[in-house]
Amino acid sequence: MSIGAVKGVEIGNGFAAARLRGSENNDPMYFDKKLKRIRTRTNNAGGISGGISNGEDIVLRIAVKPPSSIAKEQKTVTVDGKLARISVEGRHDPCICPRVVPVAEAMVALVFLDHLMRQESMKGRRKGNDS
Repeated sequence: MSIGAVKGVEIGNGFAAARLRGSENNDPMYFDKKLKRIRTRTNNAGGISGGISNGEDIVLRIAVKPPSSIAKEQKTVTVDGKLARISVEGRHDPCICPRVVPVAEAMVALVFLDHLMRQESMKGRRKGNDS
């Protein structure tokens, strides 16, 4: 959410999950004999259950607002509250979406690394090591 144009972040079913019953959004588990591990038949949780990776693919989506600084004339008000019209002149990028993808990917990588480092720093504490 620290990326300026991002107005929403969802994991897995995200906002759509709020319209479902728990039984509809659950990810039934099974034992995958080929991979020799527990898996889920669906990935409604987007790979994150209870804030922890469940081993499935992590699926994130972001909602990016369209830029409002465009050449099309728009209604606004002055600092005195009087009606006015404004249009932005000059060169502005009307499509941020292609540029936000690497920024969002880098942000996700930073957040994952931050949490991995937190997890690693707690390992010594669990063994009774207070240092």
